[in-house]
Amino acid sequence: MKTRLAMLAALVVLAGLAFMQAEERKKLALSTEINTAVTPMLKLEKDGYGWEERHDEIMRIKNEIDPEIVLIGDSITHFWGGKPDGGRIGNRGTETWESLFGKRRVLNLGFGWDRTQNALKRIELGELDGLKPKAIVIHIGTNNTAQTENCRSNTPEEIAAGIGAIVEQCQKKCPGAKVIVMAIFPRGKMADNPKRAELAKINAVLAAAQKDKPGVTYLDITDKWLEPDGSISKEVMPDSLHPNQKGYGVWAEALKAVLPE
Repeated sequence: MKTRLAMLAALVVLAGLAFMQAEERKKLALSTEINTAVTPMLKLEKDGYGWEERHDEIMRIKNEIDPEIVLIGDSITHFWGGKPDGGRIGNRGTETWESLFGKRRVLNLGFGWDRTQNALKRIELGELDGLKPKAIVIHIGTNNTAQTENCRSNTPEEIAAGIGAIVEQCQKKCPGAKVIVMAIFPRGKMADNPKRAELAKINAVLAAAQKDKPGVTYLDITDKWLEPDGSISKEVMPDSLHPNQKGYGVWAEALKAVLPE
């Protein structure tokens, strides 16, 4: 009986510590005293998959894959395809994934709902350690524009700095890799959607910081997503945010010109 009570007491303590850590993380994520976009943080939002489980799977398979190409991003990258398997919410662009990468070894480090600070934390936890890819493709930052009860939104300058911090970590961890930085894809169906102007500001700051940086290729395919009137067609982004099979084909075609052989 005493042993069971001791075990229960220990579980209560652990649960309390986990709650305190979550609250501290939330407090940090909401802080206006720091640039939260460059401050590595664990999972901040709930999504339809296990953040910790996906990270654990990556740590298990990354050396076995020994990737030639690594993709870092949020749900837009997560849902494309590859390994680790995206499960019921992923693998929406398998055909275009295979047409672009073929038999090349690719590791998908896209996590739904991730902001730059989450990607930085995953790198800190070792997702790139020991890897020697030829190229790393980065597309992240759109979630940093979201204000939630768990995390504040970031300014264009903060977001560009967060992406820049990821670039620096990629070059530190994988010094031989070509780093391809994507301008953040447009979102919102119509051209006058407020997110369009916000993302344009981020991309302008990002381009100024990254396009002439040694070892970095800056790639902006914004116009390729848009109709003549500036709208986003459901044929490429059904929800005006996430590509479908045809939409991933747009991204794949652009990457063909810049990925190393």
